Amino acid sequence: MTTRFTQPAAIDAAIIDLDGTLVDTMGDFEVVLNEVWRSLQLPALSRRDIEDRIGKGSEHLIRSLLAHVGADASMYPQAWDRYQARYLEVNGRYASVYPGVAEGLAALRSRGVRLACLTNKPSAFVRPLLDAKGLLRFFEVIRGGDDCERKKPDPLPLLRTCEALATEPTRTLMVGDSSNDARAARAAGCPVLLVTYGYNHGEPVQAVDADGFIDSLLDLSWRA
Repeated sequence: MTTRFTQPAAIDAAIIDLDGTLVDTMGDFEVVLNEVWRSLQLPALSRRDIEDRIGKGSEHLIRSLLAHVGADASMYPQAWDRYQARYLEVNGRYASVYPGVAEGLAALRSRGVRLACLTNKPSAFVRPLLDAKGLLRFFEVIRGGDDCERKKPDPLPLLRTCEALATEPTRTLMVGDSSNDARAARAAGCPVLLVTYGYNHGEPVQAVDADGFIDSLLDLSWRA
């Protein structure tokens, strides 16, 4: 069930997550990770294995998946190097933009809302993915997980993005798909909405402390 967003009275900008919010990248993750796992002679990963661990950055994803299959932690550097190289090649090939995303972003921009994309994904992957999916043009500020000393759910990336947008956190909406996004927004003082179709570490998103839940980015256009 969709809950409408009712506060604040107005927003000047929106900071929007990438994976699970703008683009369904699970296909990319499945292909790349299983290729890397095969090359390391590790057990295959299911979609659920990956989905439950997405959202805290690729470094965390690799480490937690190695632990999941019982691999020694010493395999991380090799797995990380292979993952980075292959992901750069695959990036966006098996991914798709969620329905209503482009239309919702266009509607926000037409109403003067400034937009930033903030993700824990490595920055080398972010612009190429947004460009490949026709979304790059909507964003004034784009930041990846290695563009700041700390990642979401720490509030620092949101606060730095607000500074780059020259907007107050209380008038800057965070839109994401997980508890990471919500926790970062709460700590930064930003209002937060979560989409109902994302990943959220495999847990029900409606259980997360947020200001509301939306089924599409088009649901944002009325409020701006």
